[in-house]
Amino acid sequence: MHKVARLTLTAFASAALASGGAVRASDNPAMDAQVNRIDNQWAHIKYQVRDANQQFSELQALAQQAAEVAARYPNKAEPLLWQGIVTSEEAADASMFRKMGFARAARAIFDRAKAINPKAGNGGVLMSLGVLYYRVPGFPIGFGDSKKAKAFLDAALALDPNGLDSNFFYGDFLNAQGDKNGAKAHLLRALKAPANPARPVWDAGRRAEARALLVHIQRRG
Repeated sequence: MHKVARLTLTAFASAALASGGAVRASDNPAMDAQVNRIDNQWAHIKYQVRDANQQFSELQALAQQAAEVAARYPNKAEPLLWQGIVTSEEAADASMFRKMGFARAARAIFDRAKAINPKAGNGGVLMSLGVLYYRVPGFPIGFGDSKKAKAFLDAALALDPNGLDSNFFYGDFLNAQGDKNGAKAHLLRALKAPANPARPVWDAGRRAEARALLVHIQRRG
């Protein structure tokens, strides 16, 4: 059985969209605006909604909106990326019996995005797949695989070497693998990423997670 980083589907992935987490403009401003709305609402739900039942209810509504945007632009990877992000967040908040269903659905969505453009989101698609593979349980419960996770995370980090999300999740992965020094190095690099005024809720929330993980690692010695 493959070693996996976690045995629960908690705190699932967001994705770094272009350098520093900004949503990169495409040749379709209407699509960009819709993707931005999904992004901003996701950040609000994840970091500002505290009630678990309300959070899951709002995620379900947002998942429907994200699916509609993805269907509107079937040959674009970016809407699929955000549909997958919202679906993976549903997995984090769902009951134990439903987590794997959401996780498999998220993987299928990310795979579709990767088939269209593996570099979409400046590595966001690859990073999101990597996070799924290290946070989902391995066989026989799920599809988790630390080797696949590392390959995806390496590829994502190569595309966004100084990004907040890319380094945060690489640090989280290394910590789960027992490499505390490597984890700390990437978490510190994540915190050095330039602040992103276009996505303030995500930026503040992810930095808080990085600082909290650093404290946790340091307390463990």
